[in-house]
Amino acid sequence: MMNERDSFNAKMPTACFLLFFAHGLVFSSWASRIPIIKNTLSISEAELGTLLLLMPIGQLSTMVLAGKLISIYGSTWVIKRCFLLYSFFLLLIGLAPSYWALAVVLFFFGVSGNLCNIAINTQAIEIESLTKRTLLSSYHGAWCFAGLTGAVVGLLLINIHVGTFYHFVIIFILVIMLWWYSKRNLTHIIHKAEPQTRSIFKSFNPTLFGLGIIGFLSMAIEGAMFDWSGVYFQTIVKVPENLVILGYTSFILMMTLGRFIGNRIIEKYGKRIVLQCCGLLMSGGLFLSVFFPELWICVIAFMIIGLGSSLSVPSVYSTVGKVSTVAPSIALSFVSSISFLGFLIGPPLIGYIAESFDLRYSYALFACFGILLAVMAGQMKVFRNSN
Repeated sequence: MMNERDSFNAKMPTACFLLFFAHGLVFSSWASRIPIIKNTLSISEAELGTLLLLMPIGQLSTMVLAGKLISIYGSTWVIKRCFLLYSFFLLLIGLAPSYWALAVVLFFFGVSGNLCNIAINTQAIEIESLTKRTLLSSYHGAWCFAGLTGAVVGLLLINIHVGTFYHFVIIFILVIMLWWYSKRNLTHIIHKAEPQTRSIFKSFNPTLFGLGIIGFLSMAIEGAMFDWSGVYFQTIVKVPENLVILGYTSFILMMTLGRFIGNRIIEKYGKRIVLQCCGLLMSGGLFLSVFFPELWICVIAFMIIGLGSSLSVPSVYSTVGKVSTVAPSIALSFVSSISFLGFLIGPPLIGYIAESFDLRYSYALFACFGILLAVMAGQMKVFRNSN
């Protein structure tokens, strides 16, 4: 229910946009330094895979907690506290002296990051309800743009030989400034939690499961690119240290552009064709990087992967509401839970395969995920009948 003292503030949409940007900037700053942290702490591919598993475990462990906190205190209350923690744990990553210290910090980095993520998405929905405007897609575009910004800043600071900790101090100060401005211009809506009468698993149907699997395949590839693109450029493409971030930068650049123009493309061609193209683009880009591990070919390949990744998950999530056999909230919860497992399983799987064989074998396997995604999208009726 809406708090009586809540009223619309013209700065609310901008404040929420800046929070999405700040959240993406923290995550991308960590991602830009993964190869250097790996070398500094002498971490193997398998050990890195295990480390990357801890962050999504932290995220998953707070799914229920975040919902309860927001329902009791409101999204603004969570934002005011958890953004400080999220940026603080980024600083601790830069100070971690050992593998085990980094493991602990990454777990809590995932916990605080997910609390912020759910809170700002809830805030975005609340602002949409107040403004009667569609804003969520542009906010997610802000997150991607922050990823691009973080990659560029990381590339600049690495090239002028700024250390990881001091890099994170700069990001910490910038994020705190954005948070300080935004926290004073948010909604104060608190919703009464409605009792859930049906279990997500009792609401299962094949269509929802299929949507979840497509989301899983896409998010596994996306997670692998976020966490392993720099390592791929370092160990397979063998570029100088100051250029390893080019892989992540090229990927996030096209993902950002795709998100901002995506609505028009989906409206024109429909979700089935868009998803099939997304799967083939991701697959083609990955295979291109596997067979031709040269610098500029891989830059182009990663741009192709980014373009494919940009519209796949948004297309799946926007289709969930058309599955009318269950309530949309239950359907979205079920599909997003399966999809998010791609982030949980994908990056560690890359590490374990790379440790036993080679990182190119990992990328070749994930390229097959893109083909499977395209096939499933072509077979599901829900995509044939939707635009």
